[in-house]
Amino acid sequence: MLIQMTNIAKNYEIGEEVVHALRGVSLSIEKNEYVAIMGPSGSGKSTLMNILGCLDSPSEGTYDLNGKAVSDMTDDELAEVRNKEIGFVFQNFNLLSRSDSLHNTELPLIYLGVSRKKRRELAIASMQAVGLGERMHHKPSELSGGQRQRVAIARALVNNPSIILADEPTGNLDSKTGEEIMQIFEVLHSKGNTVILVTHEPYIAEHANRVIHILDGQVDSDKATENAIRRANGEKVVI
Repeated sequence: MLIQMTNIAKNYEIGEEVVHALRGVSLSIEKNEYVAIMGPSGSGKSTLMNILGCLDSPSEGTYDLNGKAVSDMTDDELAEVRNKEIGFVFQNFNLLSRSDSLHNTELPLIYLGVSRKKRRELAIASMQAVGLGERMHHKPSELSGGQRQRVAIARALVNNPSIILADEPTGNLDSKTGEEIMQIFEVLHSKGNTVILVTHEPYIAEHANRVIHILDGQVDSDKATENAIRRANGEKVVI
């Protein structure tokens, strides 16, 4: 089992009030699954994503990643997991505005101490993989929203992570560009990556094979998508 969460709770203290963002979430995700996490604003889905990505820790419960308890990992081990095992894609791209696309893509490798020559080779290959081989020296301001998200995906891929976590990856894009971005995730999944994305759009979630609905900090439902069922039955899938 790649991911195993048991009775995960996350509480925040705001003044004298305690906000229960997650209330006993239990779920498991196998290697090479394609999972969408859905829920209304304030449901806890982004909090869950942060815990999945080892960006935050739960108040209660256990989280095992690749058979190892995340709570037992040292800060250095957690940093290594974030840098090597997980690729993050954010709605707002989170690119350095003064750096070109190639430098933005190679940032995770800089943090890992990879040599300049090697990280440049890997970053170029990653940018080519998302169809931006001719935009490597363009800064974010010189790119469209879809191209900026492609740079963000290239950055997420540059370490060859096993898990891709995407938080509303099409949220700032028009539907046509969003569909192009989702095709990239389809390819990543077909190549063996585990893809987990947060979205509030049902048509985006249908790209996944499984949808976990979060409501009031709990798992409201966890089921295969209609398209996953069609694929299993050998039927044509139209998204």
